Amino acid sequence: MNKRTIRDLGDDQLRGRRALVRVDFNVPLDDAGAVSDDTRIRAAIPTIEALRARGARVILVSHLGRPKAKPEPEYSLAPVARHLARLMTGARVTFVASTNDAAAVAASQDHTGDVIVLENTRFLPGEEKNDTALAKALASLGDVFVNDAFGSAHRAHASTEGVAHHLRPAVAGLLMERELEYLGAALSNPGRPFVAVLGGAKISGKIDVIERLLPKVDRMLIGGAMACTFFKATGVETGRSLVEPDRVDMARELLQRGGGKLVLPTDARVAPSLDDASACREVARNAIPATMAMFDIGRRTEQAFGESIAAAKTVIWNGPMGVFETPPFDRGTNAVALALADATKRGATTIVGGGDSAAAVAALGLEAQMSHVSTGGGASLEFLEGKTLPGVAALDDK
Repeated sequence: MNKRTIRDLGDDQLRGRRALVRVDFNVPLDDAGAVSDDTRIRAAIPTIEALRARGARVILVSHLGRPKAKPEPEYSLAPVARHLARLMTGARVTFVASTNDAAAVAASQDHTGDVIVLENTRFLPGEEKNDTALAKALASLGDVFVNDAFGSAHRAHASTEGVAHHLRPAVAGLLMERELEYLGAALSNPGRPFVAVLGGAKISGKIDVIERLLPKVDRMLIGGAMACTFFKATGVETGRSLVEPDRVDMARELLQRGGGKLVLPTDARVAPSLDDASACREVARNAIPATMAMFDIGRRTEQAFGESIAAAKTVIWNGPMGVFETPPFDRGTNAVALALADATKRGATTIVGGGDSAAAVAALGLEAQMSHVSTGGGASLEFLEGKTLPGVAALDDK
């Protein structure tokens, strides 16, 4: 990683100083307005604690949901601040119902508390426009800028990219550092065999990462509905399965270019519809009935994919193997998650690329059994695609 982190800051740059920290507290809330999954909040705590331990006052900024550039109570960060306070029992956590006004500035300068959580940055019209005036206003809240929001690093917003141009030092937090190191090492110097497991609904959403990884990996395992577009490219019946007709030629070309590297499912779990999951049955990939759709990989594929993962030294996984929210079409995704956990125990480096894959791992309680579970689905995908992440690019180089 060629960006400075909080480890590179001297004590004189932190003690008694204000650390403006961009975190990713875009977490789900339940019907009662309470945090229902605190994975991203917990992931930010090591950076917060490290800054506090070195005498810094921590001011946290984040977005939550998709408010339309104005205050919307259901997207307030107040319940997130309360949840953080429960997690950080040794710290005083204060919520401030503003972000860039005089009240926020005053709160940032008040040293009676340990951690300040400011209101949702997307309540501000200039946030998603990366407005310069807003970026400068946010910069006035700190003496050092720390970006620990990997999940938002692919967005050039005022609180992720713009502020770094007006507040220096601008460095990565511990979570950002970990994300970039794991993903970067997998691309630049992976242990081999290097296996990528890619799933999800559409090949169009993964084409760039397929193109980038195909020359680098020893094997690429394709699951999810996107496999059906590859099936169509081989001329087999796909029934009612989701297929992207405009991507069939591309899938055919990728199969030719990938050769033995690119591995498709050998069987599938099919049903007439998701509403008729009880009619699920397993068929060979060339025997999908015209009246049914593929909703998951089958048991033979689970075994074959598991064997490839077991032999690997590095595994990157992005995208579910089926409609994992609807049993029994979660079995393929669960099998891959368990295979990665077993590979980790044997010493492999296993990286879960956020999004639905991370959700599946969390549902099984396997996060601690992976080498790294990314907190940013879109950001990790763009990183793997080789795209520049604006929130990272704006930070200080080493």
